[in-house]
Amino acid sequence: TLPFTFRSCCRGHCSLFYFSSGVLGDSLTVLRSPQYVIFRDGQWPISGEKIPDLVALTMGFSIHEDLDWPGLAAGSLFQRPRANALIVVRGLDSLDFPKNISSYPLENPVPFTLDSVANTVHTLFADSTPVVLQLAPSEERLYMMGMANTVFEDLPVTLQQIRGRLSQDGSVLTSLPLVSLSRNNEADLLFLSEVQVLYDISTLLQKHKHLAKDPAPDLYSLELAGLEEIARRYGTDSPQFTDATRILTSALQKFADDVANVYANNAVVEVVTVKTFEAPLTRKSRSILESKQISNPGSPYNLAYKYDYDYAVVFNIVLWLMIVLALSVIVISYNLWNMDPGYDSIIYRMTNQKIRMD
Repeated sequence: TLPFTFRSCCRGHCSLFYFSSGVLGDSLTVLRSPQYVIFRDGQWPISGEKIPDLVALTMGFSIHEDLDWPGLAAGSLFQRPRANALIVVRGLDSLDFPKNISSYPLENPVPFTLDSVANTVHTLFADSTPVVLQLAPSEERLYMMGMANTVFEDLPVTLQQIRGRLSQDGSVLTSLPLVSLSRNNEADLLFLSEVQVLYDISTLLQKHKHLAKDPAPDLYSLELAGLEEIARRYGTDSPQFTDATRILTSALQKFADDVANVYANNAVVEVVTVKTFEAPLTRKSRSILESKQISNPGSPYNLAYKYDYDYAVVFNIVLWLMIVLALSVIVISYNLWNMDPGYDSIIYRMTNQKIRMD
C-alpha cells in the first residue's frame, strides 16, 4: 500500500504552502504572522468553509463575498506575506501551544481546500513558478499531490520510501523521544511519516532559500490524520496518543519557526484542529462548493449545492442571448418565406436588357 501519491510540475518559483493542524479542539490558531497582518484577540467563531477566504485576505487577495469576521483587522495596502502555511490536524482535542497566540473557535468543520487561493496566485503571478504542495488523507491512505519543482521531488511518498527515510541518519526516529510509539506498528509509522514530511519540508526550505525571494507568494497545503489513526488504534487516553500529541506540538512549533525564519518573518502559519469533519472528506482538483445540507446536517430540507458567485450573470446572458437568436431566426425565416422574387430580388427584377440600358 502507498501512503502517498505525489505529482509534481514546474512552472516557476512561486510556492504555496497550505497546512492545517489542531489546537484546542475545533479551533483556528495563528502560530506566526507578520506585524502588518493583524489578528485581534477575542473568541470570535469562524466557519470552516470560510478558511480559504481568510487565507486569501491574509495574502492580500480579494474574495467574492465580504468576510464578516472581526478577528482579522485591515492590513497594510503595500505589504503582503511572502508565504502562507495552513495545517489541519484531525482527531485531536487540544495541543499545548503558548497562551500568547491568537486562537478562535471553529464552527461547521466541513472539508475545505485552498485551490481557489492557488488559482489566484497562478493567475496574478503567471510569470513565476507556482509550487503547490498538498497532503490530504483519503479513506484508504494518505496521498500527496500538487505542483512542485525539483526541490521537493525527493520527498518520500511511498511506504517503502518512508520506511527507508525513517531508517536513515537524521530521521525523526533518531531525533525524537518516541517513548511508547513503535516503528513497527502501521498506525505509528503513518503518524511518524507525517512528522518526517514536516521536518523534510523545513530542511528543504532552509537549503533553498531562493524560493522565498520569488516575487510570487508561497502556499503549502497539508492535512494530517496520523493522530486520528493513533486514537482509533489505541484510544485518546493511551500513552501512545499522549506521546504523539507532544511530538506533533513540538514539530508544528519548529515548522512555524523555520518557515518564519526562511521568509524573514513575512509568513503566516495557521493551525486548524478538527476532532471530526461533518462530512466524509473527498479530495478534488478544484475547490469544493459546500452545500447548505453539508454545512447544516440537521436541516430537514434537501438543499442543493451553493451556486457559483457569477451564476446569475451567466444564466441571464445565456437565456436572453438564446431568446434573441430564436426570435431572429423566426423573423428571418418568415420574411424569406413570404418574399416575392420578382419584386424583392434584384436578380429576378433586372433583366439583361434593363441592365444594358442602365
